Amino acid sequence: MGKLLFLGTGSSLGVPVIGCQCSTCQSSSPLNKRLRSSILLTSQGKRILIDASPDLREQALRYKINKIDGVIFTHAHYDHTAGIDDLRIFHFINKKPLPCLVSAETAEELTKRYEYMFAVQPFEQQNASRLQLIPLAGERGQLVFETIPLSYFSFQQLSMKINGFRFGNLAYVTDIKSYPETIFEDLKGVEILIISALRFTSSPMHLNIDEAIDFSKKVNAKKTWFIHIAHEVEHEKTSHYLPDGIELAFDGLEFNF
Repeated sequence: MGKLLFLGTGSSLGVPVIGCQCSTCQSSSPLNKRLRSSILLTSQGKRILIDASPDLREQALRYKINKIDGVIFTHAHYDHTAGIDDLRIFHFINKKPLPCLVSAETAEELTKRYEYMFAVQPFEQQNASRLQLIPLAGERGQLVFETIPLSYFSFQQLSMKINGFRFGNLAYVTDIKSYPETIFEDLKGVEILIISALRFTSSPMHLNIDEAIDFSKKVNAKKTWFIHIAHEVEHEKTSHYLPDGIELAFDGLEFNF
């Protein structure tokens, strides 16, 4: 049994978008306010953050997150990693490096961009790096991360390698457009699918709403939540369009699985 909290459900620009006058960005509905996509998963007494968005500080304060036991990075794009500096506080709280599960490609990118997060800091009380990178082995596999069993698989978003993750009957799949057919073997038996669905019109980097609906049907998930949602998608109108069992996630939504 576990619990999942959506910290953010927006695309890379967030919603509202700076300077935009569209009806979604000007909406007063909290369902149309989306921080960048990230979730907090709680299981077996451990709290695992999936992706550190640029909005991590605001998310942590809003949802009173005062402890994280580990982080899983799906890939190295800015909107999924730019909150990495705000992970320092959890290093200070835990008094040890924060374990981070990443692909080898993501690890290489993070150590280039945020070198200071991995260097030993002699002036700090705890003489250790702030983050401990734990590379995934291969394109797909199974492991136990901070006592939580999981499986992972990979696909490409243009030149960027992305990892999807599965925890029991729940799967988290973001930034997906192209994928190998083996992904449906990895998702076989998934009952709760969380997947990115950017907007109604086509995108070269993300499934659109209708493509994500078709993907969900192929997985045969009982419940699907869409994330990484752009400002072109108005919550109430789109909710009426979606078939039974598929819904737009929203910031602050929490459920057990």
